[in-house]
Amino acid sequence: MEKTNEDVLVLAIESSCDETAASVVKNGRTILSNIISSQIELHKLYGGVVPEIASRKHIEKINQVIEEALKEADVTLDDLDAIGVTYGPGLVGALLVGVAEAKAISFAKDIPLVGVHHIEGHISANYIEHPDLEPPFLCLVVSGGHTHLVIVKDYGAFEILGRTRDDAAGEAFDKVARAIGLGYPGGPKIDRLSKEGNAYAFDFPKAKVDEAPYDFSFSGVKSAVLNHLNKCKMQGEDIVAADVAASFQRCVVEVLVEHAIAAAKDHKIDKLAIAGGVGSNSGLRTAMEEACRNNKIQFYHPSPIFCTDNAAMIGVAAYYEYQKGTRHGLDLNAIPNLRLGER
Repeated sequence: MEKTNEDVLVLAIESSCDETAASVVKNGRTILSNIISSQIELHKLYGGVVPEIASRKHIEKINQVIEEALKEADVTLDDLDAIGVTYGPGLVGALLVGVAEAKAISFAKDIPLVGVHHIEGHISANYIEHPDLEPPFLCLVVSGGHTHLVIVKDYGAFEILGRTRDDAAGEAFDKVARAIGLGYPGGPKIDRLSKEGNAYAFDFPKAKVDEAPYDFSFSGVKSAVLNHLNKCKMQGEDIVAADVAASFQRCVVEVLVEHAIAAAKDHKIDKLAIAGGVGSNSGLRTAMEEACRNNKIQFYHPSPIFCTDNAAMIGVAAYYEYQKGTRHGLDLNAIPNLRLGER
């Protein structure tokens, strides 16, 4: 690839959970490569991600995905201006594989090292396909481990308005999917099955958190679904899985949309983005699009490939951190419970 002096090339590494990913990003918005090695088929056997297996698989795959990312982008390590890596939050063993690899390359090639917060990466995924999107805007981050409502004040600068008090939305999807026999990963399977069901067959509860109108709680709706399933089994009643899935998804989506729209109106923000794995849920995207249209709010969302874990979003976030002067030393460590905004 022809590189001008003004171009900034970032190699990004993501290994926070069960995807080993590498990407080369040019100038923060152009994705030259995005290689993802997924472990979903492996973890399906166990009904969820097994941390030790995930870590071992990352070790096996990481050099390969980096080589592929460099080859597809037509660059070498000598062409890079920085290396970005997810250092939290996530599974500590999985994170350590990516962090160790990034530090090794940084040291060997004397390339600046930029640690990236995983949620900042998800938020930054919106910049990839929306060249007009710039801060400030509101972002709803919904994934297997996180549900956050965030004002993006500037690149890398956030104000958290709300977060989940218990289960993340994606975690609730996985647990309900397992209970109705769909298996792992639960989110996409519930999304598909919901299309065949009656979303108003059951009126599962929608929790509100007193004194914190933008916070979320999904353990109640999850428990209500499990109680319904247990009651049906004990009384010998048929379980209509599609109706359960559709009603559960509707309740979760309505809470997410209501909170996001309320926050946008209260803070007079006319740009709203979604991010994270659950951001690829068709029910959520459709409902959010309609709510934004009705409230004259511009709606942004990444393509599904950039919603689930990937390194392109980490490269975008790393670019903006690099431009701000963020640098990490070789003492960079994995921080599994890293909070957004911490360094």
